[in-house]
Amino acid sequence: MVKPMNAPTLPDIATQTALEQQPLDWVGMCGIALPLLLDDGQRVAARADAGVSLDDGAARGIHMSRLYLALALLEHEPLSPALLRRVLQRFLDSHQGLSASASLCLHTEVLLKRPALVSPLAGWKSYPASIAARQDSRGFHVELSVAVSYSSTCPCSAALARQLIQQRFSEDFHNRPLEHREVLAWLGSPQGIVATPHSQRSSAQLQIRLNPAATDLPLEALIDRAEAALGTALQTAVKRADEQAFALANGQNPMFCEDAARRLHLALREQPEVHGLHLRVVHAESLHAHDAVAEIRWNWEVA
Repeated sequence: MVKPMNAPTLPDIATQTALEQQPLDWVGMCGIALPLLLDDGQRVAARADAGVSLDDGAARGIHMSRLYLALALLEHEPLSPALLRRVLQRFLDSHQGLSASASLCLHTEVLLKRPALVSPLAGWKSYPASIAARQDSRGFHVELSVAVSYSSTCPCSAALARQLIQQRFSEDFHNRPLEHREVLAWLGSPQGIVATPHSQRSSAQLQIRLNPAATDLPLEALIDRAEAALGTALQTAVKRADEQAFALANGQNPMFCEDAARRLHLALREQPEVHGLHLRVVHAESLHAHDAVAEIRWNWEVA
């Protein structure tokens, strides 16, 4: 469309002087819908929180449309620290004289196909994740956050259940000669195993700050290491053999929330791409009406 020669200039209210001249720590938009391309070729839906500081206290506002348009860079390239850095630099370049820092947080779900424990079955699991990047006077840094769900068997409950089984065994076989076949049948009967430990669905929120030299976003590797450390990741498609293997894994990995937090800390902090971490585990108690929670931080100064 050709602009009429006498068309008036559209007003730009954001360039007016602020009524109260005060810098602002962050101004931007939250919940912007956009697609992301992960480094494995998977395209996922995401929501973005994008913003900059408003350091010029005399300026009334920022140019939000410039932030929105800069996000188009994310549509066509696999997500990486280098790409995030370019987006943030575009935020700052479009706000020269106004802003000294920029941030971007992407919220999505990583969809991974996970094999069953024994059978050839497999199914998809969704892992809520976020990628946060910031550029400021201290440089550029990226943080990854992902939620991993697992099962946790209470060690105290397991010990109490074993004691009850011992007591029943003593009552049923008191002063009697033991026959292997009879004991085997007793172990497989409801009157033999009179108690079972309680387990609960649990979750771990993993936050890691990437090493500045990192060249990729190791979300899948982070998930794999966490699930391997815990030993009882939730399953997808299963047969009875897989369910039995899952029961065995729970029996071999009883853990309080404190144990789970320590396992994750040990498994993740030595990884070369991890510069700092903050872990929070929640065991949704099946015995109590409240949750058991543990947190641990390593090299986690406020960015």
